[in-house]
Amino acid sequence: MNVNVAPSPSINSPAPFPVNRRSSFAGLPNLILLRCRKTKVSIFSSSLDRKIRATRSIVAAAAVEMKEAEKKTSNPVRIVSIVGEDSVSPLSSAPWLDVMLHTAERLKWVDEEFEMIVFSDNFINSQDETVNRVGNELDRADILVLVAVSKEGSVNWIQTNSQNVSNIIWFDSSSALRNKLGGILIETEKRGDIFSSLLPFSQSKKLNESVEIARTVSEAWERHNSDDMRFCLLVIINAYITPVSTLQNLRAKGFSTLNCMVTNCGPQILNCLLDPNCRKALQCLNQCSPVDQVCNYRCIASYESQYLEEFSLCVLQKNNCLELDAKIPEKPHVPPMTEFRGEILSSEIAEDIFVGWLGTLNWSWRVVAGQNPAYDQFPCQYQLYYRGKARGSFWYEPVFQVRTLEDNLVWRRRKYRVKRGKVPGTFQFSVLDNGVVSIESWTIVDVSDDLSWGLFHYHGAARVAGQSYTGAVLVSPDGQYPAEREKDRLISALDRCGIKEWELFNVDNCSCEGPPLGLPEGSSLHSKIEVQEGRTHSSV
Repeated sequence: MNVNVAPSPSINSPAPFPVNRRSSFAGLPNLILLRCRKTKVSIFSSSLDRKIRATRSIVAAAAVEMKEAEKKTSNPVRIVSIVGEDSVSPLSSAPWLDVMLHTAERLKWVDEEFEMIVFSDNFINSQDETVNRVGNELDRADILVLVAVSKEGSVNWIQTNSQNVSNIIWFDSSSALRNKLGGILIETEKRGDIFSSLLPFSQSKKLNESVEIARTVSEAWERHNSDDMRFCLLVIINAYITPVSTLQNLRAKGFSTLNCMVTNCGPQILNCLLDPNCRKALQCLNQCSPVDQVCNYRCIASYESQYLEEFSLCVLQKNNCLELDAKIPEKPHVPPMTEFRGEILSSEIAEDIFVGWLGTLNWSWRVVAGQNPAYDQFPCQYQLYYRGKARGSFWYEPVFQVRTLEDNLVWRRRKYRVKRGKVPGTFQFSVLDNGVVSIESWTIVDVSDDLSWGLFHYHGAARVAGQSYTGAVLVSPDGQYPAEREKDRLISALDRCGIKEWELFNVDNCSCEGPPLGLPEGSSLHSKIEVQEGRTHSSV
């Protein structure tokens, strides 16, 4: 990547992340982590209490000011993207033009007022009105995004015609281009390394803020996935144009958060700080952007412990010290399949489809690939769906591997309660993951009659962590991609989810020895569908 910002330490590097392990701590702001890391037992002193009381009026006034500012956000956001002609992305070699056009569509899922117009840089040599149109769009643009632009003629034209654009960010492009955020050029002595060679003695607060924004954007872009590419644009919009609701955790809460923590969670904070593993988790999280779910969940999966769970349960779930309230995304709307093996889909049959191969195999499904970069990439993902001992109960337990930040390979397991949705083929999942409740809406998008593959889509939110997300997983009994003859049907199913095939991440299903599988005593499996010797048929 040629964006002139350097990558952060290895903690933010790409890593495989699994299906529906939502980051319980993804909403923790750096304020909490810094305070916890630097504060000793003296945080409970009366001196600090006096300081907290003295700042309450200031914090209250700032909160009112912030709310008033957020009310003035009805203006549309206009983005222009110029892409190098015939350039190829690292997303399964999809053309960059296709990637950015799809990103423009996905921005609308966040806010209909976010509009991005995408041009190939071949317009420079056109004899029609396209050149004038691009120039007119730049005059109105809030953000200019340049991707794989390297031709000298294109670079010169952009330099001449983009001077009035306040925010310019370039990726994989000519080093003659310059980044600009909030109207501030990010100067360097040596192009391509914004952090190691910032011009000395710069004390500008705005410049420092722009550098941090550029760092966040660069780290996300380097992961080369569609979610993070959209995230890059949302970060810039949130910082310089209008607040983005899904990124509200980027806005610090001030001393009100610390007051809440100290008042309600003193023992949990102290226990976490005194425990080496929990302390490592907080230090790790402190290096992540608050809304970077990939980075945050890698920290949690590496250092999860009882003390970390108790900390988040108190600070986030029970007392909501961050005052966040994320909602499950409404878009894209994904309809469930309506028939299976020639029968109208019922909730009983839909549950049996989830149960899948369990009974014939030791698992229901294995994940082949997923779309969400934070949660669908862990290696060796096994899905266990089963009916519980209690009447009407249904459970989902994912089992997956994690390569920790200390390079250890460990198994993790979660337990979700599953309830039927109003429409057969839709379900609500809930889990207490590392102290925070996540609620998810799942849809069975399509499953082959022989259960050789399936596609499940999800929308979810960890409300008190301020996190919302969407994604999808492609599953099969053996973790292998569906046969070529199924490709057209799979592409059609992905289209109904608003997903391109090149967005999927293939899961590493090698070296999966010894998964901690097994079911609770008293659980049961299929009620309508029988699975025998690799063949399925309906019993009704």
